[in-house]
Amino acid sequence: MRLDKFLWYVRYFKTRSIAADAVKKNRVKVNGDVAKASREVTPSDVITVRKDQIDYQFEIIQLPKTRLGAKLVSLHIMDKTPKEEYAKLELRKMEQDYYREKGEGRPTKKDRRDLDDFMDGEEEA
Repeated sequence: MRLDKFLWYVRYFKTRSIAADAVKKNRVKVNGDVAKASREVTPSDVITVRKDQIDYQFEIIQLPKTRLGAKLVSLHIMDKTPKEEYAKLELRKMEQDYYREKGEGRPTKKDRRDLDDFMDGEEEA
């Protein structure tokens, strides 16, 4: 089975073209080697995918016949991603949530006025 098709089947990417682009940009390795989208993958291959600044690593258990539902993915791949990578992901999420709560959107006029007052107060002091 083609590498880009496999990544789409096991739901690592939303579309096959996004999977092919990731492979083209050298973000996917098979058994430690950079691979092309047309590379044939087999069971027991170890695939490393760099996505969202995290290196996900998994081993193929068996090849699916069609695109899988999310609950069935674990029957076809075994996750071998180190715990440090998941810790990086949690740290990134906490960094993004530091200033604003999720869903607050852009700064309001009041936020901007408060920021201007704060900056003007430093120049006067």
